Amino acid sequence: MPTELPAEPILAVAFDLDGLIVNTEHVFHLAMAELVEARGMAIPNGLPRAMMGKRPQDSYGIMKQMLGVEDSPEALHDETHDRFFRLLEIHLDLMPGVFELLDQLERFGLPKAVATSSPRKYLSGILERFDLTDRFAFSLTAEDVVNGKPHPEIYLAAADRHGIAPQQMLVFEDSENGTRAGSSAGAFVVSVPHDHSRDHEFSPTGLVADTLSDPRIASILNAHRETP
Repeated sequence: MPTELPAEPILAVAFDLDGLIVNTEHVFHLAMAELVEARGMAIPNGLPRAMMGKRPQDSYGIMKQMLGVEDSPEALHDETHDRFFRLLEIHLDLMPGVFELLDQLERFGLPKAVATSSPRKYLSGILERFDLTDRFAFSLTAEDVVNGKPHPEIYLAAADRHGIAPQQMLVFEDSENGTRAGSSAGAFVVSVPHDHSRDHEFSPTGLVADTLSDPRIASILNAHRETP
Protein backbone atom coordinates (compact mmCIF):
# COMPACT_ATOMS: atom_id res chain seq x y z
CA MET A 1 0.00 0.00 0.00
CA PRO A 2 1.19 3.57 -0.63
CA THR A 3 2.23 5.57 2.40
CA GLU A 4 -0.09 8.42 1.40
CA LEU A 5 -3.53 8.51 -0.20
CA PRO A 6 -5.34 11.41 -1.89
CA ALA A 7 -7.29 13.65 0.45
CA GLU A 8 -10.09 13.97 -2.12
CA PRO A 9 -11.57 11.58 -4.70
CA ILE A 10 -9.62 11.36 -7.94
CA LEU A 11 -11.85 12.53 -10.79
CA ALA A 12 -9.34 12.97 -13.63
CA VAL A 13 -5.73 12.33 -14.59
CA ALA A 14 -2.89 14.24 -16.26
CA PHE A 15 0.24 12.62 -17.70
CA ASP A 16 3.61 14.05 -18.51
CA LEU A 17 5.01 12.68 -21.79
CA ASP A 18 8.80 12.40 -22.05
CA GLY A 19 10.27 9.70 -19.84
CA LEU A 20 6.83 8.71 -18.61
CA ILE A 21 4.77 7.57 -21.61
CA VAL A 22 7.74 7.18 -23.97
CA ASN A 23 11.47 6.63 -23.41
CA THR A 24 12.44 9.91 -25.04
CA GLU A 25 14.54 11.03 -22.05
CA HIS A 26 16.84 8.10 -22.84
CA VAL A 27 16.98 9.13 -26.49
CA PHE A 28 17.62 12.75 -25.50
CA HIS A 29 20.49 11.63 -23.28
CA LEU A 30 22.05 9.83 -26.25
CA ALA A 31 21.67 12.94 -28.40
CA MET A 32 23.19 15.15 -25.69
CA ALA A 33 26.12 12.78 -25.32
CA GLU A 34 26.79 13.02 -29.06
CA LEU A 35 26.64 16.82 -28.94
CA VAL A 36 29.11 17.24 -26.09
CA GLU A 37 31.44 14.52 -27.39
CA ALA A 38 31.60 16.38 -30.72
CA ARG A 39 33.05 19.28 -28.71
CA GLY A 40 35.56 17.09 -26.90
CA MET A 41 33.59 17.31 -23.66
CA ALA A 42 31.63 15.11 -21.29
CA ILE A 43 28.13 15.79 -20.01
CA PRO A 44 28.53 17.99 -16.90
CA ASN A 45 27.20 16.57 -13.66
CA GLY A 46 23.69 17.83 -13.09
CA LEU A 47 22.98 19.01 -16.65
CA PRO A 48 20.32 16.41 -17.56
CA ARG A 49 18.63 16.94 -14.20
CA ALA A 50 18.61 20.72 -14.62
CA MET A 51 17.08 20.48 -18.11
CA MET A 52 14.60 17.66 -17.56
CA GLY A 53 10.94 18.64 -17.52
CA LYS A 54 11.57 22.21 -18.68
CA ARG A 55 10.44 23.86 -21.90
CA PRO A 56 13.03 23.98 -24.72
CA GLN A 57 13.35 27.76 -24.49
CA ASP A 58 14.36 27.36 -20.85
CA SER A 59 16.43 24.20 -20.99
CA TYR A 60 18.84 25.17 -23.80
CA GLY A 61 19.85 28.32 -21.98
CA ILE A 62 20.80 26.05 -19.09
CA MET A 63 22.75 23.82 -21.49
CA LYS A 64 24.71 26.78 -22.87
CA GLN A 65 25.56 28.02 -19.40
CA MET A 66 26.63 24.67 -18.01
CA LEU A 67 28.67 23.70 -21.08
CA GLY A 68 30.32 27.12 -21.26
CA VAL A 69 30.20 27.13 -25.06
CA GLU A 70 29.83 29.99 -27.53
CA ASP A 71 26.90 28.34 -29.32
CA SER A 72 23.58 30.13 -28.84
CA PRO A 73 20.73 28.29 -27.09
CA GLU A 74 18.96 28.20 -30.47
CA ALA A 75 21.96 26.55 -32.15
CA LEU A 76 22.25 24.00 -29.36
CA HIS A 77 18.55 23.26 -29.68
CA ASP A 78 18.75 22.79 -33.44
CA GLU A 79 21.77 20.49 -33.25
CA THR A 80 20.28 18.41 -30.44
CA HIS A 81 16.97 18.29 -32.33
CA ASP A 82 18.67 16.84 -35.42
CA ARG A 83 20.59 14.25 -33.43
CA PHE A 84 17.54 13.40 -31.31
CA PHE A 85 15.20 12.69 -34.22
CA ARG A 86 17.80 10.56 -35.99
CA LEU A 87 18.22 8.47 -32.84
CA LEU A 88 14.48 8.42 -32.21
CA GLU A 89 13.91 6.31 -35.30
CA ILE A 90 16.13 3.63 -33.76
CA HIS A 91 15.38 3.79 -30.05
CA LEU A 92 11.83 5.12 -29.49
CA ASP A 93 9.62 2.88 -27.37
CA LEU A 94 6.81 3.03 -24.82
CA MET A 95 7.64 2.95 -21.15
CA PRO A 96 6.52 -0.18 -19.25
CA GLY A 97 2.87 -0.34 -18.25
CA VAL A 98 1.46 2.45 -20.45
CA PHE A 99 -1.33 0.52 -22.13
CA GLU A 100 -2.24 -1.38 -18.97
CA LEU A 101 -2.65 1.85 -16.99
CA LEU A 102 -4.64 3.57 -19.73
CA ASP A 103 -6.97 0.54 -19.87
CA GLN A 104 -7.40 0.66 -16.09
CA LEU A 105 -8.19 4.37 -16.07
CA GLU A 106 -10.76 3.87 -18.82
CA ARG A 107 -12.43 1.08 -16.83
CA PHE A 108 -12.69 3.53 -13.94
CA GLY A 109 -14.15 6.16 -16.26
CA LEU A 110 -11.43 8.70 -15.46
CA PRO A 111 -10.74 11.28 -18.21
CA LYS A 112 -7.07 11.62 -19.15
CA ALA A 113 -4.92 14.45 -20.48
CA VAL A 114 -1.30 15.03 -21.44
CA ALA A 115 0.49 18.05 -19.92
CA THR A 116 3.97 18.30 -21.41
CA SER A 117 6.74 20.87 -21.66
CA SER A 118 7.34 19.77 -25.25
CA PRO A 119 5.90 21.52 -28.35
CA ARG A 120 2.51 20.45 -29.74
CA LYS A 121 3.82 19.27 -33.11
CA TYR A 122 6.28 16.98 -31.35
CA LEU A 123 3.61 15.64 -28.98
CA SER A 124 1.24 14.91 -31.85
CA GLY A 125 3.89 12.96 -33.73
CA ILE A 126 4.77 10.85 -30.69
CA LEU A 127 1.15 10.01 -29.84
CA GLU A 128 0.35 9.16 -33.46
CA ARG A 129 3.25 6.68 -33.64
CA PHE A 130 1.61 4.58 -30.94
CA ASP A 131 -2.05 5.27 -31.82
CA LEU A 132 -2.55 7.08 -28.51
CA THR A 133 -4.07 10.38 -29.65
CA ASP A 134 -7.70 9.40 -29.08
CA ARG A 135 -7.02 8.00 -25.62
CA PHE A 136 -6.62 11.49 -24.16
CA ALA A 137 -9.41 14.02 -23.76
CA PHE A 138 -7.04 16.93 -24.47
CA SER A 139 -3.40 17.94 -24.30
CA LEU A 140 -1.51 20.97 -23.04
CA THR A 141 1.96 21.80 -24.35
CA ALA A 142 4.72 24.41 -24.11
CA GLU A 143 2.68 26.72 -26.36
CA ASP A 144 -0.24 26.74 -23.92
CA VAL A 145 1.51 28.22 -20.89
CA VAL A 146 3.56 31.27 -20.00
CA ASN A 147 5.49 29.57 -17.21
CA GLY A 148 7.15 26.18 -17.69
CA LYS A 149 7.55 23.45 -15.10
CA PRO A 150 8.34 23.51 -12.16
CA HIS A 151 5.78 26.34 -12.17
CA PRO A 152 2.31 24.80 -11.57
CA GLU A 153 0.60 26.67 -14.42
CA ILE A 154 0.23 23.71 -16.78
CA TYR A 155 -1.35 21.49 -14.13
CA LEU A 156 -3.65 24.23 -12.90
CA ALA A 157 -4.75 24.64 -16.51
CA ALA A 158 -5.25 20.88 -16.86
CA ALA A 159 -7.49 20.76 -13.79
CA ASP A 160 -9.46 23.71 -15.13
CA ARG A 161 -9.93 21.98 -18.51
CA HIS A 162 -11.05 18.83 -16.71
CA GLY A 163 -13.54 20.98 -14.77
CA ILE A 164 -12.31 19.84 -11.35
CA ALA A 165 -10.32 21.16 -8.42
CA PRO A 166 -6.57 20.45 -8.69
CA GLN A 167 -6.85 18.35 -5.50
CA GLN A 168 -9.11 15.96 -7.44
CA MET A 169 -6.54 15.31 -10.15
CA LEU A 170 -3.90 12.58 -10.28
CA VAL A 171 -0.66 13.62 -12.00
CA PHE A 172 1.92 11.17 -13.34
CA GLU A 173 5.45 12.53 -13.65
CA ASP A 174 9.00 11.23 -14.07
CA SER A 175 11.12 14.22 -13.06
CA GLU A 176 11.79 16.54 -10.16
CA ASN A 177 10.61 19.61 -12.07
CA GLY A 178 7.39 17.92 -13.13
CA THR A 179 6.73 16.56 -9.66
CA ARG A 180 7.17 20.01 -8.17
CA ALA A 181 4.79 21.47 -10.75
CA GLY A 182 2.06 18.93 -9.99
CA SER A 183 2.47 19.18 -6.25
CA SER A 184 2.51 23.00 -6.29
CA ALA A 185 -0.74 22.93 -8.26
CA GLY A 186 -2.30 20.90 -5.44
CA ALA A 187 -2.66 17.66 -7.39
CA PHE A 188 -1.82 14.22 -6.03
CA VAL A 189 1.40 13.22 -7.80
CA VAL A 190 2.72 9.76 -8.62
CA SER A 191 6.37 9.99 -9.64
CA VAL A 192 7.81 7.22 -11.81
CA PRO A 193 11.61 7.64 -12.01
CA HIS A 194 13.68 6.11 -14.80
CA ASP A 195 17.40 5.58 -15.25
CA HIS A 196 18.01 9.29 -15.86
CA SER A 197 15.88 10.65 -12.99
CA ARG A 198 16.41 8.23 -10.11
CA ASP A 199 18.61 10.77 -8.32
CA HIS A 200 15.96 13.50 -8.47
CA GLU A 201 14.27 14.97 -5.42
CA PHE A 202 10.77 13.52 -5.20
CA SER A 203 9.80 14.53 -1.66
CA PRO A 204 6.68 16.48 -2.78
CA THR A 205 5.18 13.35 -4.37
CA GLY A 206 2.41 11.17 -3.00
CA LEU A 207 4.05 7.98 -4.29
CA VAL A 208 7.30 7.01 -5.97
CA ALA A 209 6.24 4.11 -8.20
CA ASP A 210 8.44 1.45 -9.76
CA THR A 211 6.65 1.61 -13.13
CA LEU A 212 3.23 2.58 -14.42
CA SER A 213 2.26 -1.02 -13.60
CA ASP A 214 3.00 -0.56 -9.89
CA PRO A 215 0.04 -2.14 -8.00
CA ARG A 216 0.09 0.73 -5.50
CA ILE A 217 -1.33 2.96 -8.25
CA ALA A 218 -4.48 0.83 -8.27
CA SER A 219 -4.69 1.34 -4.50
CA ILE A 220 -4.71 5.10 -5.05
CA LEU A 221 -7.38 4.85 -7.72
CA ASN A 222 -9.51 2.65 -5.48
CA ALA A 223 -9.02 4.75 -2.33
CA HIS A 224 -12.35 6.56 -2.61
CA ARG A 225 -14.36 3.98 -4.50
CA GLU A 226 -17.07 2.02 -2.78
CA THR A 227 -16.34 -1.68 -2.46
CA PRO A 228 -19.18 -4.17 -3.10
